[in-house]
Amino acid sequence: MTQESVRSYRDLLVWKRGIDLVEAIYRISAGWPASEAYGLTGQVRRAAVSIPANIAEGHGRGSDKELARFVAISRGSHCELETHLIIASRLQFLTETDFVQIQLMSQEVGRLLYGFSKRLRADIEKDVPS
Repeated sequence: MTQESVRSYRDLLVWKRGIDLVEAIYRISAGWPASEAYGLTGQVRRAAVSIPANIAEGHGRGSDKELARFVAISRGSHCELETHLIIASRLQFLTETDFVQIQLMSQEVGRLLYGFSKRLRADIEKDVPS
């Protein structure tokens, strides 16, 4: 996937689904205890925002190698987010319905990140002279 084949990070499905996930995270965390504003609520929101933000930043760097590096950071943020959501669920900040819904969205983003990362690595290896 060369940078030229995608005009904007906004064209990437993984970025779009990441934005959807951020919106859902903000909605479900709005009712969490005020005492968690600088704790778990902030952590969950930062991890979620980091996913599409790093995709955008990586794309803006103008090379597949840089994009792959930032997608790897997004994947790390995704794992962090899932961990925070499990904690929030165990603390009963989330209803079972909200937890299942957000997990489904998160799993889709995770699959998209994995596939995008794999494709970028393949493209980078293809472009390296042997």
